[in-house]
Order: sequence, then structure tokens, then C-alpha cells
Amino acid sequence: MSRFTVRTRNGEFQGDLDGSDISNAIWLSLPISLETNMLGGMIYCECPLTDITYPKEGRTTELEIGDVAYWPGPGAFCIFYGPTPLSGEDGKPVAPYPVIKIGRMTGDCSDLENAGDRQRITLLPPF
Repeated sequence: MSRFTVRTRNGEFQGDLDGSDISNAIWLSLPISLETNMLGGMIYCECPLTDITYPKEGRTTELEIGDVAYWPGPGAFCIFYGPTPLSGEDGKPVAPYPVIKIGRMTGDCSDLENAGDRQRITLLPPF
């Protein structure tokens, strides 16, 4: 696992990335400044990766609060911090398209809701 920090206008949030090629490509690019898009309890940010082969297996639309994923279609880094528009009664996030889980946020990440749409966030290595 590789630690990282998400810095928003309203605070910092910690997470861990797994050891996949996607995670390693993101982690080795830190720090990265990204623009947010909000979709219910999901933040996604354009973060294209080059020279990566995305696995076909293991993609899912069903997630847990705190999951970090990569959405290969648009090349987006995603954080699921709460229910999304497709969530059922259980409130678990559901992605609009299949994503690849690449890590988890540690601790409470519900305040990511206040990061804001079309705002800048920065992914940083741990200090």
C-alpha cells in the first residue's frame, strides 16, 4: 500500500493505494492538481494515464464508502464518500460505469462533500 493525501479547500484526507499498475502510475506522478466533478457522493477528476493496460476483470459498479477507484473510460480518479444517484436503500455508492478499485480512504471522508464541484484538489505523497 502507498499512502497519499487529498488536499481540498476544506481540509486534508488520507488514503492508501494498492500495489496495482494504475495505483503506482498515480502515486509516482504525485503531486497532482486535479479539477473536481461531483456526482452525489462521488468525486471524479480527469487523470489520464499513459502506457497502462487496464484489466477487464475486477471492474465493478458496486462500492463502499471510502473506496478509491479509477474509471478507465474517461480516465478519471474517483473517490466514493457517500451515496450516489444510483444508490439503493442501503446507501452504498454505485458508480455510473464500471470502475477499478485501487485503494481506500482512511478515516472519515464524508466532508469531501464540501470540496465543491469544479474546484481544485491536490493529491500529495505523505509527508
